[in-house]
Amino acid sequence: QVQFVESGGGLVQPGGSLRLSCSASGITFSLRTLGWYRQAPGKYREVVATISRTGDIKYEDFATGRFTISRDDATNMVYLQMSGLKPEDTAVYYCNQNPPVMSWGQGAQVIVSS
Repeated sequence: QVQFVESGGGLVQPGGSLRLSCSASGITFSLRTLGWYRQAPGKYREVVATISRTGDIKYEDFATGRFTISRDDATNMVYLQMSGLKPEDTAVYYCNQNPPVMSWGQGAQVIVSS
């Protein structure tokens, strides 16, 4: 059974930082491209960043220079370090394979507000 469990969300002031973590199970983790996604209120879910099994990384324009994706194949974990957060980054953040499978986790709520 494929399962993703996100953690690390919270309330942060503009300009602040957060580190999201995701534990994956039920997949051959080391062979997969993993990704972080987000869904803001009233909007579609969108890709934030992806990291391939060989470490190739891609960021959406809004994430470039502010967010850092990383993975640890020994522990089946994927991370998203976010800095310089803006109110428009407020969303529920999810991890999944890329392209994603249907088993979405509960996500990590990130609220950027003063």
